[in-house]
Amino acid sequence: MQYDPIKRNLARFINGSPLLRKVFYFTLDLLLLRTWHVKRRLRVISGLLPENASVLDAGCGFGQYTWRMGRMNRNWVIRGVDIDGRHVAECRKFFASTSLSQRTSFDRLDLRLLDNKETFDLVLAVDVMEHIDEDIKVLKNFYNALKNNGYLIISTPSDKGGSDVHDENDRSFIDEHVRNGYGKDELREKLSAAGFRNVSAVYTYGKPGHISWLLSMKYPVKLLNISRLFFPVLPVYYLIVYPFAFILNIFDIHMIHKTGTGLLVTANK
Repeated sequence: MQYDPIKRNLARFINGSPLLRKVFYFTLDLLLLRTWHVKRRLRVISGLLPENASVLDAGCGFGQYTWRMGRMNRNWVIRGVDIDGRHVAECRKFFASTSLSQRTSFDRLDLRLLDNKETFDLVLAVDVMEHIDEDIKVLKNFYNALKNNGYLIISTPSDKGGSDVHDENDRSFIDEHVRNGYGKDELREKLSAAGFRNVSAVYTYGKPGHISWLLSMKYPVKLLNISRLFFPVLPVYYLIVYPFAFILNIFDIHMIHKTGTGLLVTANK
């Protein structure tokens, strides 16, 4: 399943209007359960950081997390980086027109080449590590880029059905993934080897979250991969489906999951 073409189509739709982009960010906040989990963790971590924290949004994509963090924390200085130059250019254009223009910057960067030393109080990597073959190198780069006592937050698919892979014969729902998901112990070991301490890994997308993901993400994306003609149908689809997904998300974020298709990991230097 190709996800990047759908993202490019969305980008063409929202890039002409700052208002549309803000509506798009708001929609992502509602739809994506990972955003619910990440926002909750950010609220906890923000209380442990300096008031004027320096933050790296690693793999910033559309810039929705830069937007969210900048609005949550009025003194944070945030740098977004992404390997896709189109995302970087679009973020630069949009954020230049906002009140966050003085506290945000965007650069094209392959995270394997990140060479900052003790620069950031927080590194956030959402839906990034599953796209990178040389993950150990990138984790070491994150460690080097953090200041002492800095924090790393990672959200990524787990090996318990992440990317909709449930056995060895399945393939990832997203073709752009280089791995189907991480095991808790695997990611803990890799983070510890990179130098991190106090590594915490919890499952997200338990049973309620997985059903919500099927309804709100997998089925619509499959339709859009069949034909772009389904775009006009999506608003009606979500009007019917989203109330159920919303309730399922509430359950997921307040439950402790013995297993789940996502992992939310926090570590510090």
